Amino acid sequence: MEERSYVGFEKPPRKPCCRQGTRIILLGMATVSMGAVLLTLLILWHWDMEKNLKQLEGFARQNVSRVSKDLERHKSDQMAQKSQAAKMLESIEHIRAEQKSMQSQEGELSQNLDGLGADLDNLKATSLNEKREASESLWRLQEEVAKLWMELKIANGSACNICPEQWIHFQKKCYHFGRSRPKKWIQAKHACSDLQGQLVSIHSSEEQDFLSRHASEKGSWIGLQDLDREGEFVWPDGSPVDYSNWRPGEPNDQGLGENCVMLLGTSGQWNDASCRHPLDGWVCERLATC
Repeated sequence: MEERSYVGFEKPPRKPCCRQGTRIILLGMATVSMGAVLLTLLILWHWDMEKNLKQLEGFARQNVSRVSKDLERHKSDQMAQKSQAAKMLESIEHIRAEQKSMQSQEGELSQNLDGLGADLDNLKATSLNEKREASESLWRLQEEVAKLWMELKIANGSACNICPEQWIHFQKKCYHFGRSRPKKWIQAKHACSDLQGQLVSIHSSEEQDFLSRHASEKGSWIGLQDLDREGEFVWPDGSPVDYSNWRPGEPNDQGLGENCVMLLGTSGQWNDASCRHPLDGWVCERLATC
């Protein structure tokens, strides 16, 4: 029998079971190796993180300790500052109390000084008044002695009619009619004193007529005044007011400040005027010499 060849039929190929298993095994081993590597990396990362966390924890503890110490120090400093501030406030209150005490003492001292100043002013005024009164009394005494001496000289036949230059003689007296720069009453009084005389005192109509003929036409100061007591007029030599020649309606003390008397130049009558008002003329008198 002839062998027949069967066309179209081959032997079936062998399945690659061994290759596929090897691949699976290799893949498994690779997977295990990668898992081991990953696990190793995770363990190393965990150790490193734990190490870093411990370092951070150490740093944090150090910082917390340092911050706690700083806080304690700050609290201590704050307490010290509060204590110092309390002491400063106490010192300030003490200083304020001392300042108030000093102000009170200063006020009392100022009052005492004011009182002493007032007492000193009063003493000066009293002393000046006493000195003025003593001087006027001495002047009046000297004038009385001079009058007595003059009477004695006249009784012995002497002529007592000698006056200084620029003085005019009338009835045992010498008169000076000042006509320079205008003067207030007190300035005129001092001007007469400098000439060893005093502001004139008028005691008769004859004397009044004599003065009217020679006095300044613009008005002249005479010695009459009521400076010490309002309405009580006195002459500088202390003599009584036994003669007057007031202008009608005078003295009127107009404005409550007219305490000195002037001789009106046009009529020769008297008028009370302000002692501060400057006049062009004033009349001085003194005793004639023998």
